[in-house]
Amino acid sequence: MDSKDQKLLDFAKLWLAHDGLWFQAIEQKYGLEAAIELDKEAWGKFSPLEAKRIMHRLNIKEGGGIPALVRALNERLYAQLNEQEVIKADDEHAVFMMKSCRVQAARRRKNMAPFPCKEVGLAEYSQFAKAIDPRITTKCVTCPPDPYNGEHWCLWEFSINGK
Repeated sequence: MDSKDQKLLDFAKLWLAHDGLWFQAIEQKYGLEAAIELDKEAWGKFSPLEAKRIMHRLNIKEGGGIPALVRALNERLYAQLNEQEVIKADDEHAVFMMKSCRVQAARRRKNMAPFPCKEVGLAEYSQFAKAIDPRITTKCVTCPPDPYNGEHWCLWEFSINGK
């Protein structure tokens, strides 16, 4: 790993640590339900910003469909930290799998229950996808609080116009 890649990895780890600490502070003061609501709001606003920055950096035009989304998913900060894979993709549909998740791994090490991130993930992934192409719809197949199957933490489907 060259120094530029190491620097990006360090920044990504710090970004995620800040996100986790922010969430925990809200949870401790206001409870889990309020923390999830605020997290959804924050991710719903951050995700399109991240998508637009990626699109600008890679010269991806809005409306690029599933191929543009697949390309952008691989450029997210999460892609630096988690093992993820697009397991199926064509021009109208993609299936995205989060094989390992740094957040869930940390919670397991601390003997904590999985973080129930499905609601937050719906806001995050749907807003990210819509920023790439407003025609893309997002569906959660599985995500905590759904049980971990030992293979992946979450699975998302993206499609153009619900196809």
